[in-house]
Amino acid sequence: MSPSTVLGYAAPAPGQPLEPFTYQAPDLEDQEIRVSVTHCGVCFTDIHAIDDHFGVFSFPLLPGHEIVGRVTETGKAASGHEVGDLVGIGWQGRCCGGCEWCEAEQEHLCQEIPSCGTWTPYGGFASEVVVDGRFAYPLPAGMAAETAAVLMCAGIAVYPPLRLFATGPSCRVGIVGIGGLGHLAIQFAHALGADVTALSSSPGKEVEARRFGADHFVVSTDREAMAGIEYGFDLLICTAHGGIDWGTLLMSLRRTGRLVLVAFSPVHLEAAGGDGGAGPLVDLIAHELSITGSFLGSRADMREMLGFAQEHGITPQVESMPMSRVNDAIRLVRENRARYRVVLVNE
Repeated sequence: MSPSTVLGYAAPAPGQPLEPFTYQAPDLEDQEIRVSVTHCGVCFTDIHAIDDHFGVFSFPLLPGHEIVGRVTETGKAASGHEVGDLVGIGWQGRCCGGCEWCEAEQEHLCQEIPSCGTWTPYGGFASEVVVDGRFAYPLPAGMAAETAAVLMCAGIAVYPPLRLFATGPSCRVGIVGIGGLGHLAIQFAHALGADVTALSSSPGKEVEARRFGADHFVVSTDREAMAGIEYGFDLLICTAHGGIDWGTLLMSLRRTGRLVLVAFSPVHLEAAGGDGGAGPLVDLIAHELSITGSFLGSRADMREMLGFAQEHGITPQVESMPMSRVNDAIRLVRENRARYRVVLVNE
């Protein structure tokens, strides 16, 4: 294999296992950098991509967007990076640079965001990756590569809404779903000083949820337990991928409370509550509730999140696997058996 050949793992078609895949390393644009990948986390969004869940992906698809690696080359206009620097790269690898959101330094809301993913054209389940250097972040001194890899997506998914809406010890926060995102959300909410309740359909996760920093634990499928927390939360962060009783969840919010969706879960509010009735929507209005989405976070958010995580000792629970076992890792995530994130390591 020549030095200009990149080795990775790609899905040849939607829903198919990943196979070894090679491509010629592209020349760098002025703003781009080349990064030798040492670690790459496996996110459920990678599963969505492999399954072409949103119908926006092209194949063969080489996913991977929770990346840590060393800079090996910089474009002539790429500032802030030197060859040998250790950097982290997340979901977003570039932006259009010309829309109103990019001009406002809110590039994560770029009008062209579907084509700005790190996997365009090829992602981090590979020996190297090329991205716009502005979307590669120096890591805090002493932060482990496995930790940084997961924070590049799961961390930035949950930190901005918590920082914005979780306002100290009087704020009662519920974290829905104790998985890859949820176990980090508990840690961030605890570090921000909120009163934290973990809500999970898995009773066996209580001990770990409390270890992550939860003050309380509620089994979300226990109707009596859920009834006991009606009007209990100022803020709900939903990290679950599905199987949610939206009506019951909304009823756990206090007046003027806020539900933030940070995972790509199908939301059918017309069916909230299970009977298709209008009751929950009436409550949404009468209680002046808000439902908010939160997507990625800005570049400033990313830098702040990394620093906050290092300062407060926030670390994901990680299982490391060789990159060559990428399909085993995907299977663990797909079957919800990862505890709580899988990070692939290049041999």
